[in-house]
Amino acid sequence: METQVPGQARLQHQAEPEGAVAADTRTLVIGPYPVRRGAEMPRPAQARLDEAVGLAAAIDLDVVDRLLLGVQAIRPSTYLGKGRVEEIAGRIAAEAVRLVVMDCALSPVQQRNLEKAWGVKVIDRTGLILEIFGRRASTREGTLQVEHAHLAYQRSRLVRSWTHLERQRGGFGFLGGPGETQIEADRRLIQERMTRIERELETVTRTRGLHRQSRRRVPYPVVALVGYTNAGKSTLFNRLTAAEVRAEDMLFATLDPTARAIKLPHGETAILSDTVGFISDLPTMLIAAFRATLEDVIEADILLHVRDIAHEDTEAQGQDVHTVLAELGIEPGAGRIIEVWNKADLLDPPERERLLNLSRTGPSGEAAAKPVLLSALTGEGVDRLLARIEARIAESRASFALVLDPAEGAGLHWLYENAEVLDRREDAGGQVHLVVRLAPEKEPRFLNRFGAARRLRAAGG
Repeated sequence: METQVPGQARLQHQAEPEGAVAADTRTLVIGPYPVRRGAEMPRPAQARLDEAVGLAAAIDLDVVDRLLLGVQAIRPSTYLGKGRVEEIAGRIAAEAVRLVVMDCALSPVQQRNLEKAWGVKVIDRTGLILEIFGRRASTREGTLQVEHAHLAYQRSRLVRSWTHLERQRGGFGFLGGPGETQIEADRRLIQERMTRIERELETVTRTRGLHRQSRRRVPYPVVALVGYTNAGKSTLFNRLTAAEVRAEDMLFATLDPTARAIKLPHGETAILSDTVGFISDLPTMLIAAFRATLEDVIEADILLHVRDIAHEDTEAQGQDVHTVLAELGIEPGAGRIIEVWNKADLLDPPERERLLNLSRTGPSGEAAAKPVLLSALTGEGVDRLLARIEARIAESRASFALVLDPAEGAGLHWLYENAEVLDRREDAGGQVHLVVRLAPEKEPRFLNRFGAARRLRAAGG
């Protein structure tokens, strides 16, 4: 993604090939993963490399080769040792590679030195994810957030070997001194653009906040989908809402959040929100940039943590999601999280039966921790998920017992319109005995109208 800023025509690295990262570019993906003796890595190196290749494929790069490297010690100048750098240079020449993706975080100096040694464009994991986000963002907010993150990343790269950065601009007036260097001017231009974007994002964030306030006044419970990228969130969203959100077997197929109304089994309405997928080592600048987008997650009544249960790396992916949620202030054990084990259709029969039994008891034997095994693609298990959502919403609501006279038809109608009637019976005198459950925001009106009602369970009980 080539983000345009004032004066950007000057910000061109002389060693880079002309043009931005383009589709069909012949690409080498390198996984240079540190090796720690006696330490068990949370994710297998091969799985990490496969994910990096998937990220490259997500923007249609032509991955002609991949290389898995165990790194004993990280070199400050080139990340890799001199022998490895020379060996890879020969591989690049033989394969006519034009782009190298290093699945790690490179310093500006390391990136510059590798580009010099190999004579091709080099990007690290952060740059690759920024490129994907830049291609996927479609809303005004998403585009601004990506541009802001990209500029922050670009600003840190202004130590690269641009020959014009050694020049100085003349000062103004008699006391202007030697003036500012070109690198200082470029940094100032980028900072000015970032400041303008931040002001625009404040306006967008306020607008999103007003939309949330209007939803609270409706109000409907909000259910947010979260999960590792490519876990099937958008497919599940489409299944539950009959929407047509882009859903492909691709990392970060969707980026901008989408919300739709869904009907629960007993007729209640909820708002379902699809959000950006998480990923391991998500750049901090992107977590910060997309915090406004993720406010729907922070404020949601229920979070559906969608996991690709058929993936060999599902446990590590789940932990990565928990890490990002914790950064948003949501603890993994929060009672509003329902774990959804998706892609059951990809499991072999014995594993499917094992996980189905586990989902009935819960991994820890606690009913609240029971996951839901389903296939968003085939629809299997979706009815169980909707019932679980409804039950979890009900847990946060208070139940009341009350008695109505036969003549109170209007009151009975109000209850059926605004509450969930759990039990109803009539005695010999015609009086109607009811047990109802209400959303917290409807309690004041209910108690004002039915002051004699008896609370059976406190909210959250």
